[in-house]
Amino acid sequence: MFQTKVKSEVLKEVVDIVGTLVDEAKFSVGKEGIALKAVDPAHVAMVDLSLDKGAFEEYKADECELGIDIDKLKEVLKLARAGDIIGIKHDEEKNKLILNVGNITRRMSLVDTAGLSDPKVPNLDLPAKISIKVDELKQGIRASESVSDHLALISSPDGFEMFSEGDTDSVNLKLSKDLLEKLDCKEKVRSLFPLDYFSNIVKVISTPTTVTLSLGSDYPVKLEFNFADEKGSVTYLLAPRIESE
Repeated sequence: MFQTKVKSEVLKEVVDIVGTLVDEAKFSVGKEGIALKAVDPAHVAMVDLSLDKGAFEEYKADECELGIDIDKLKEVLKLARAGDIIGIKHDEEKNKLILNVGNITRRMSLVDTAGLSDPKVPNLDLPAKISIKVDELKQGIRASESVSDHLALISSPDGFEMFSEGDTDSVNLKLSKDLLEKLDCKEKVRSLFPLDYFSNIVKVISTPTTVTLSLGSDYPVKLEFNFADEKGSVTYLLAPRIESE
């Protein structure tokens, strides 16, 4: 059984966070909330999301797995206005998801979960941890997009830097330690990432939010943040591009 009511804004955040990497996803439903792990088709990035039952207006559930087409959820959300409550119910007999928005009912076929990945989240102990306002990351991305398709993230005991270099121009955003929310870094580290992936991930993080970045040299970057009034948590992992000497 799965029957719930949720504000459209909360469901939209879930859809945006997941939909930036995958079109279909397996949601693990439990008595205390929902969880999801997914990897993009190119295996460059993964998302690990959990949403506590307290984020819902109503929540009744037994343990089950639901394979959901994210694009179909986006279509339903287009029907919702700000503040609308969306009703969601699993029709187990017909294996459909029934969604109610106002006076509209959408019956949605579910995706076979057997074909959906269930990735293991690697346990990375990364040497640098930076807490930063998402607005700063978004500004660094905007500055980089006209220069290159790669972005270097650099951390040192003194601060954090985003650096992008193209054929003719370069741009960097430098934030000293006192401009960051928090910095835990004992040595300089640097990794290079595909800008489009990093940009797509950061764009879905709502403002104002503090993001925690964990970095190493030529290691994946881990981005962690909360949403839905701290009742949801997200971890993204993005693989690095190894720089040629």
